Amino acid sequence: MLEVAEALAPVRDRVEYNIEGDPRPDLVELVEKVRPDQCTLVPVRPGEITSEAGWPADTPKDALADIITRFHECGVRVSVFVDPEPAPIEWAAELGADRVELYTEPYARAFERGGEALDASLAKYRFAVEHAAASGLAVNAGHDLDLTNLPTFLQLPHIAEVSIGHALMARALFVGLRSVIEEYLEITGFR
Repeated sequence: MLEVAEALAPVRDRVEYNIEGDPRPDLVELVEKVRPDQCTLVPVRPGEITSEAGWPADTPKDALADIITRFHECGVRVSVFVDPEPAPIEWAAELGADRVELYTEPYARAFERGGEALDASLAKYRFAVEHAAASGLAVNAGHDLDLTNLPTFLQLPHIAEVSIGHALMARALFVGLRSVIEEYLEITGFR
């Protein structure tokens, strides 16, 4: 990640740098050294390959609140990865987070089913987004979002940022990184 920070240094005024991960000591040290624009704190269970859920609202607050304070002292905006439910959103606000990143894999599965499943999922995410905004949190979203399901998701209000990883890189193998980034920028309007 130090190499990424060095590569981005000349364009930091135009490119946002977000480090995402489990708040283990080595990540905290790296964030304090590199000082990205944002750090997204994600819970990671032993053996987990990718996130399967957001932070539960019953997670003890003290350690994470301390990390968030340390990051704020370094000028780093903090997002906390949560499920689209009121309790974890309120928990994130109490921690002092700036944003929540809503776990969107359930939305992606509902999008695949369509119909009532999609309608119910969108209603749930709309409520979560509005609850987060009312709690003073900006809203990011990520997990299993792609070129197909993203336009529908972005009809929700208050979405500040989306995290697209796997789908973007997989498509880049076929069309090139520049082309796929342009496709996502076109959909999001986040230019």
